[in-house]
Amino acid sequence: MVPLFKWLRLGAVMGYLVAGIVIGPFGFHWIQSSSDVMHFAEFGVALLLFLIGIEIKPKRLWTLKRAIFGTGGLQVISVVIAIVGIGAACFHLPMAVLVLAGMGFAMSSTAIAVQLLQERHLLKLPVGDVSFSVLLFQDLAVIPMLILIQVFFGGKVNSFSFLAVGKAVVAILSIIIIGKYGSQAAFRIMAKTHLREIFTAFALLLILSTAVLMQYVGLSPAFGTFLAGLLLADSDYRHELEATIEPFKGLLLGLFFISVGMSVNLLVLLQSPGKVLGLVGAIVCLKAGLLYAVARVFKLSKRDSWLFAILLSQGGEFGFVLFGVGLHLGMLSLPTYQILILSVALSMATTSLLMMIDDQWILPRFRHKKITTPSEQEKIEAHGIILAGFGRVGQIVSRILTRAGKPATILEQDPNQIDLVRRFGFQAFYGDVSRLDLLEAAGAKNADLLILAIDDREAAIKTCEIVTQHFPGLKVLVRVSTRTDAMLFESEGHRTFRETFGSAVELGETALVSIGFSPYEAKKLTHDFRRHDETLLNDSVAHRHDEKKLISMAHRSRAELARLLENEEAEMKKNLNEGWG
Repeated sequence: MVPLFKWLRLGAVMGYLVAGIVIGPFGFHWIQSSSDVMHFAEFGVALLLFLIGIEIKPKRLWTLKRAIFGTGGLQVISVVIAIVGIGAACFHLPMAVLVLAGMGFAMSSTAIAVQLLQERHLLKLPVGDVSFSVLLFQDLAVIPMLILIQVFFGGKVNSFSFLAVGKAVVAILSIIIIGKYGSQAAFRIMAKTHLREIFTAFALLLILSTAVLMQYVGLSPAFGTFLAGLLLADSDYRHELEATIEPFKGLLLGLFFISVGMSVNLLVLLQSPGKVLGLVGAIVCLKAGLLYAVARVFKLSKRDSWLFAILLSQGGEFGFVLFGVGLHLGMLSLPTYQILILSVALSMATTSLLMMIDDQWILPRFRHKKITTPSEQEKIEAHGIILAGFGRVGQIVSRILTRAGKPATILEQDPNQIDLVRRFGFQAFYGDVSRLDLLEAAGAKNADLLILAIDDREAAIKTCEIVTQHFPGLKVLVRVSTRTDAMLFESEGHRTFRETFGSAVELGETALVSIGFSPYEAKKLTHDFRRHDETLLNDSVAHRHDEKKLISMAHRSRAELARLLENEEAEMKKNLNEGWG
């Protein structure tokens, strides 16, 4: 299911959810109960939050305090108030039920939101910071919510409420003390065994124990493991921990999404389709609207506010918990509980669909209106250079050109990069360089040079075809990732630059100096190697479809290179310039 849905551009999460529906008790009955699987699969969310915590330094978390308590608090309160107000005015439901529904639907799915942020490399951008801060606040709000449920049901704060708060405080302090003072020594002991399975077992023991402890005191297991990861962010073993936990996280997180799909009761959906789908649509739209408003209050850009609203518009894992408590206390009838649970599960499925719609149709138009594109008055006759792509390669090229007094017109398809460009004083335009109309608007007809620094092979091929057909006088320099791609573009007459080749040659040169070669000898050897490799590449272009010929040329080339370096060794020593030292 996952490869299929990835191919359909619906995302891995949607594939897992559908897989769960198919195999679950309301699909083919291959799994009779989703509850046991859910309890186990929740460890996937715990591991995900542990890895996020280990990447976030406590100092960075402190800088997010305004987003956590300000944005997060406003989001939760506004959703609860809106649901209570609408429910009381339109449906005349009991206040306790409305408050419970508001709390449950105020929660968002940490697993889904963070997974989508990671897939789109947004986690460390402003929208990622705010989204994660709100999710963290929601986890912190669970205990107060459970206490409020006790208040509404029992009419007073009982001893259980105070006991729950006390247990939570003790548990958090225990994790902080053990994580800060005990874990480092323990990992050192495990590492000294030089047995990877022991290190792995201890890492899992630490994380799962933290999750179980937090669950025992009524807090989010994910919050506990996040706290544990945060305390290990400065540990000497953080990278080993990341490598150790990552495979388990991926498997268990996938299992979590499958278990959510298994909880979708298709019988309830068939019995009350209008009621269920109407509730799902209303909740998603209401939350998205409130989230967008909250984001704008805290001065996120319109684009980031829109993404933030989509990412957190679904119900969350703690909706299941809160509604389950409501059922146990008699606040909810079984039919109402089933509808609420189904609505949360289906709302989770809407997020991937909304992100796909956003990626394909809504956001490109939104960006097009928001971000300036080249106009007729902004032709690049004065510059003569178009630079497509402002990633890690394009940024360096742009700085070199600007320093030389030849600034380029920058075309970039990622608005996050455009914001970055403008903050640093560069001028950039949004657009897909593989479109003929955009190249024309950018002044390709009068330009001298087009630099393709984009990390999209298909778009680069399409762009070169357009240039060959419509702008034959325009020189093209292409960034490529592989030797095969280099031969492809070279065969069309375009100069190519392998993005890792230059740094690899420079690394080799430094390595030679480090083991005793003089700087001159290292420079000469790597220079000859580069020249020889580029000659081989040019000779290989004509035979790029003949694998046997390419293999033969590679073997012959290695022998020729060895002879070349041997013959020049004596000459290098003779011509050694002491000034190189």
